[in-house]
Amino acid sequence: MAAPDFMGLALAEAKAAAEAREVPVGCVVVKNGEVLAAANNRTLRDRDPTAHAEVLALRTAANKLESERLIDCDLYVTLEPCTMCASAISFARIRRLYFGASDPKGGAVESGVRFFNAPTCHHKPEVYGGIGEAEAASMLKDFFAAKR
Repeated sequence: MAAPDFMGLALAEAKAAAEAREVPVGCVVVKNGEVLAAANNRTLRDRDPTAHAEVLALRTAANKLESERLIDCDLYVTLEPCTMCASAISFARIRRLYFGASDPKGGAVESGVRFFNAPTCHHKPEVYGGIGEAEAASMLKDFFAAKR
């Protein structure tokens, strides 16, 4: 049996976001090989600037586990998290972060403020970037090209 493709699930969420005319970012939270939550950006639909895929997935996973600490959970997201999402990932105590495309303008993990390297960061997950990067970057590029 093949291993689950969690980034593939996140990419499917990103595609759903694009179809809803949201910025195509998708996220899944996984524990012990089980998907606890899957979400995509809903800032426009929800009229909520915090409705990023990561925040929504973290909320759902926390509710499912009945804990604000997502110990031993991994997060897969198609775009490098922003500062808000990196902070939420830290507070949730995510074990591993896997992300697709880098975000030189808005990212806060390997770009920008590099949140997890800040002395005030409470918890730093293991970080693996570039997972599914080509597809995630292409989806974002196509989305923004169509807007112009």
